[in-house]
Amino acid sequence: MAHITSLSAGIYTYLDIFTGSIPADTDTAAEAAAIFAGATGPGTDTVRMPSVREFPAVGTPANIVNVPVYGQPTSSQVQGQSDAPSLEITVNYVAEDMQAIHALIDGQEKLFRFMMTTVPCSESDSIGSGADMASHENTEFYVLGKVEAILVNPALTDATTATVTLSAQSDFMGPITI
Repeated sequence: MAHITSLSAGIYTYLDIFTGSIPADTDTAAEAAAIFAGATGPGTDTVRMPSVREFPAVGTPANIVNVPVYGQPTSSQVQGQSDAPSLEITVNYVAEDMQAIHALIDGQEKLFRFMMTTVPCSESDSIGSGADMASHENTEFYVLGKVEAILVNPALTDATTATVTLSAQSDFMGPITI
């Protein structure tokens, strides 16, 4: 189809994690998309982050450094090296739903896909041979990284949540549409 072409508050966003073998030279969005397209299906080599409450910003981080200049009232901005963004996802925590995510804290690199679409889709609709997303507007970003931590946040007045911390091991790849 094409990228998302309109603004709306109800855009559906998903975080899928590919847990299978990732080729060492994966460095483009097209290569990352092909890995998900070749996936055998939900629960085998892919996992969808359940009950996401809040996503982090995704994309290319700024690489601007402020440098103070003696005798000038404002600092100068120069191009520098950008830091990998901190990726913290807040989920509504249900222990049973999060077992597959807890199992991913193993130090192994995974491929993450942030998918934004105009229609709700099941994990099987968006992965492998069942992919029917080509007929809907969608935009995807990919990043290689690791699941580093899950911190459960008990609450007395709200739902129990957890913060899932991911580390980015590559630049973001995308946007791409399937």
